[in-house]
Amino acid sequence: MWRTFKYQYLAILWAILVLILCDIPPSSFKGAPVFEGIDKLVHTGFFFVLTVLLLYGKIRQQKSYSYRILTIFKILLITTLLGGGIELLQLKVFTYRSADWWDFFADMTGVGMGIFSYIFLHRARYDGKFI
Repeated sequence: MWRTFKYQYLAILWAILVLILCDIPPSSFKGAPVFEGIDKLVHTGFFFVLTVLLLYGKIRQQKSYSYRILTIFKILLITTLLGGGIELLQLKVFTYRSADWWDFFADMTGVGMGIFSYIFLHRARYDGKFI
């Protein structure tokens, strides 16, 4: 178990940061650039980075760029639970934030982008060899 934390500490820290940033009051972001859809873009970026960090930790742990479907499934499960948990917290606990299905969709879009980039771009370049 500690071995997993050794390689996934960046992903864990990022997940904690995402959880905090998604649950602080919107008034804390005064002066930040605002345009239509910025919230969805931020959610997508947060979960893209989380997925990449989870995959990076797994690469470092197994010392190989190869992947198994089980690894992809675990990452999907972890990120789905985190994204859904954030929206439930916004609905029930942090009522000054609004829970939104589109935020959850944006989260899963970021996850899909991260998995896609790993499988089709990164893996093809290194052909399964660890550098």
